[in-house]
Amino acid sequence: MNKGDIVDLVAKKTDYPKTAITEILNEAIDVIAKAAKKETVILLGLGTFKPVKRKARTGVNPATGKPLKIPAYRTVKFTAAANIKKF
Repeated sequence: MNKGDIVDLVAKKTDYPKTAITEILNEAIDVIAKAAKKETVILLGLGTFKPVKRKARTGVNPATGKPLKIPAYRTVKFTAAANIKKF
């Protein structure tokens, strides 16, 4: 399922125009993405987006087998809600 499928399903259930649903969904994703970079975002029934720091580490180049340094970086970790984990 992709964003277009979600828009189609919501449009069928609510009778709102697809353009309005697309705008709302895009804005919601934008707000969540920006907030998740700074703080934990909890969406009940869906899951939690939490900013985390990854430590620097040594990896291996799969093409050459030579070690390479992977620098430390920040990313967002998603943990699914309990009702989704049941699947």
